Amino acid sequence: MGIWIVIAIVLFVLGSMMALKPSGIDQRLDHLRMTARRLQLNPKLIACPDWIRGKDNEYGRGMLGQYGLVLDNVKLPLTRYQVIDGCWRPDSNANSNANPADKNASGNSNGNTPPQTNFSLDKVPLALPASIEPFVKALLIKSNSIVIYWEDIAYVRPVTNPNYQQKMIEADLLVLKAQLEAWALQMQKNHKN
Repeated sequence: MGIWIVIAIVLFVLGSMMALKPSGIDQRLDHLRMTARRLQLNPKLIACPDWIRGKDNEYGRGMLGQYGLVLDNVKLPLTRYQVIDGCWRPDSNANSNANPADKNASGNSNGNTPPQTNFSLDKVPLALPASIEPFVKALLIKSNSIVIYWEDIAYVRPVTNPNYQQKMIEADLLVLKAQLEAWALQMQKNHKN
């Protein structure tokens, strides 16, 4: 009888320890975000902003990854883009729902300037790795930073990205960073003209 009690206690302790271990998807997501942080992409998990189609294609529903790149010596206009058919399209709601009193710091105006419709990146293809592109939702450009919103958890989930390879994370994120820089430079160039 004493042996069965010892076995039960050992199984209980092992079960508790196994429950504390993060799942495989959580470990992959952590690796993705740590790599992004190392590449200065400043990843955050945020509630979906109300101007982005999130979970179940509804505005402002679910959680999204926000990866932002801060650019030195750059001045950009406050504007937003959504992905439509694999291309950037200006957010059609940028001017219509821009009530400064209702905006917060999660990617919207902070009370002074509403986002403006800007056509600098209109119909520009995403040109991101095939493993990232289907999960990209929107782009926010403000003063000296450019922020991309995407479902980063879908990138590491085997069901939504069966071609996931851990060794490709850094290469994919480097392409993402290069594209963010290119879009910001294009915006700056067009903003000066």
